[in-house]
Amino acid sequence: MSALRHLAAIAVAAAFIAPPAANAFDIDYSNAAYSSAPTPLNLCGKEDSLIKPEVCKSSDYEKLAAQIERALQTALAKAPANVRPLLKRDQAFFAEMIGWATDGMTESDHPDDRKTLAEMLQRRISALEDIAGGFGRAGVLGKWTDAFGNVTVTPAEGGAYRLAIDGNATYGTDDDRHWQCQATALLKPAAGGWLTGAFLPEATSPPPAPGDAPAAPTVPPSIKIRRQGETLRVVAGERDWGEWRTHLNCKNIHQVTSSYFASGKLDPAMTPDKVDTAFVVPTFDCTRPDTASDEETCSDPDLAENDQRLNRAWKALLPRLDETTRQALKEDQRNWVRAQANQYPQFLHPAWDKLTYMMHYTSDGRLDLNNMQRERVALLEGFDENRKGLAGVWLSYTAILNVTQMEDGGLEGKGWKWEQGDWKAGCDYDIEGKVVGGVFRSDEHRKNPDTLERDHAMLIVNRLDDVFAKKRQDSTDSDEPKCKRSYANSSTARLFPAKPSPDINDFGQSIR
Repeated sequence: MSALRHLAAIAVAAAFIAPPAANAFDIDYSNAAYSSAPTPLNLCGKEDSLIKPEVCKSSDYEKLAAQIERALQTALAKAPANVRPLLKRDQAFFAEMIGWATDGMTESDHPDDRKTLAEMLQRRISALEDIAGGFGRAGVLGKWTDAFGNVTVTPAEGGAYRLAIDGNATYGTDDDRHWQCQATALLKPAAGGWLTGAFLPEATSPPPAPGDAPAAPTVPPSIKIRRQGETLRVVAGERDWGEWRTHLNCKNIHQVTSSYFASGKLDPAMTPDKVDTAFVVPTFDCTRPDTASDEETCSDPDLAENDQRLNRAWKALLPRLDETTRQALKEDQRNWVRAQANQYPQFLHPAWDKLTYMMHYTSDGRLDLNNMQRERVALLEGFDENRKGLAGVWLSYTAILNVTQMEDGGLEGKGWKWEQGDWKAGCDYDIEGKVVGGVFRSDEHRKNPDTLERDHAMLIVNRLDDVFAKKRQDSTDSDEPKCKRSYANSSTARLFPAKPSPDINDFGQSIR
């Protein structure tokens, strides 16, 4: 059975469904919540099982899978209603990981590979049994676990906390399918109930040899933790960690961000702390999340607060707008909701990472969903409906443009239009021209020049390109396509006025 078939057999949550609306906006479709997937591991005994029947007969895989399901159901019975979907999602993550691991490990010529798979299943049984005994624990101290490993929080001097990370995830026999992270961080109380800090560089690369130039200083990734009801939310690397490669025992922090569950009772030698354990609730029901992005929003206090802010801003903004702008913004918002539903699963398993796309990039997924939410909040809270002229920041669910005044009196527009998840389909905006007689005139001299025009509170970019795109065949067409690689794509966009914000800053070319 191919690796893709293995994943399809267990990742029911990746299918498209048509759920009811999750907030104030209509949703036509979205990526289903992981918690909607069946929980039993389909390892043996069925026609589409992950492991061949002859391999099952000579192993305990079927017995271990049954034990895992019993332990999960015991834990789910004890979990609060708003935590059950998060625990079921964690099991779905584990099922995906096991699905990829079985593709080769069960039939490997190396006994250690088969032993590793059995140990993964046995560890999951122990983890679920400990989770079942951990509900109701106060504070953040103690051991917490998830599908990819565990973290342990202990007291430190001066009211600080020490976080020890022990991540261990295996997706196959190759070294690049083993993600491990053993690291520590020192955290201190911060705003919003979070404990924040950074990874400690106690396990770094050796100093340079005599005569070698010293390595450039690196900034360790940030990390923070907070209770979210009966889970511990851990968020690693909110700022870019791409250049941080000196930690010998944690070269992949992609899976550190997660919802961890209390592992058993607190050690009697520890005095429980009194941190806030409230569950920050978004505007929808976290006991029945519809999409993978809904689940992630429910799991994280920051994302839940983003959702609250967005809905407050939406309700406050609509009455201020003229009817044409209001209807256009409603349509744009519907499209944005669809895009948000796809955002977390898209970055959780990034298709553009061809070697390890099947692995769980939980830190990346959370970061990009947070950025997307905050950008939309910035648009709605800073909607500049009284703007005159063309200069300023303009934004929609699929495009962004910053128009500035040049020294010679002309205008320059920088930005891009994207097709979600497809970096090859983007359209670059590099627009220059002047306003003559109240009309923008591009410096280009071709049949399909760049255009900017106002429509009520909105800005229409390259209105003519919709027509040209329908006739365009390839890059040799005389109108010179504005979109890279996908020449039939149109750069036409309807954008909305936004006041400058640090949350609206992605004018370059990147994947959305």
